[in-house]
Amino acid sequence: MGQTLSAAPAPVPGYAGGMPPILTSRANPRYKDLLARLRPTGLRRTHTLLLGAKLMEAWLEAPEATRARLRPVLALRREEAAAHPLEAGLETWMLGEGLMRELAEAGSPPDHALLMELGPEPEGPLSERVIGPWGIQDPGNLGAILRAAAAFGFQEALLGPGCADPFAPKALRGSMGAAFLMPLRRVERPEPDGGRWWALDGGPEATPLEGADLRAPLRLLVGNEGHGWRGTDLPEGVGRLAIPIQGVESLNAAVAAGIACFEAARRGFR
Repeated sequence: MGQTLSAAPAPVPGYAGGMPPILTSRANPRYKDLLARLRPTGLRRTHTLLLGAKLMEAWLEAPEATRARLRPVLALRREEAAAHPLEAGLETWMLGEGLMRELAEAGSPPDHALLMELGPEPEGPLSERVIGPWGIQDPGNLGAILRAAAAFGFQEALLGPGCADPFAPKALRGSMGAAFLMPLRRVERPEPDGGRWWALDGGPEATPLEGADLRAPLRLLVGNEGHGWRGTDLPEGVGRLAIPIQGVESLNAAVAAGIACFEAARRGFR
């Protein structure tokens, strides 16, 4: 029996012969350049990947200000996949399945990805409702915190020292695009600005959630997964906030953040 030949990939405008380059080896100079652009420089990265159509389309549906801070500069397509509409006008590279799987870090290799250039972080006054992950080291936890905050109406995120990269692929998957829905900025310490600042903490001196003033302007800080705020001298004006629990020592940081965000939203931030 003869072999069945697969259809040739659709031509991409801008290439001699209508075909984008095909990368199958880690030694390919183009792939090495891609990996170099994805490495963080100092405290922040300059580029990130949107892996898969869901994240690409979440970016497309984000507010215009967010899209302006995340600019697509290169489209990637798995070798056997059809073209994606967001490739239009972009340089496109086709990657073998092994390279796409390596970029994905876990799970099945996506058919499509976009390399995004990150613009500068926002400046100026904070929004009315702010979530503050502080020292959250696991990218999946960070993504889940941002996702919960966005779901309950928080408008901005402050990322404290030691926080994971919110634009790392695992964090973006955990946030399911929520990182595109709010401005993100890194800060070194809380600087009370007249808003209501709370740090989630299970200590005996913390204010129980049900009795806390959660009116906007609200700044809700979430401490490190392992030690929370132990040993941390919080600035004057930042209160400690406790979620009453039974039978367990503590809650996962993302779960605690979700509960507190929900409670603030349930009250209408009033």
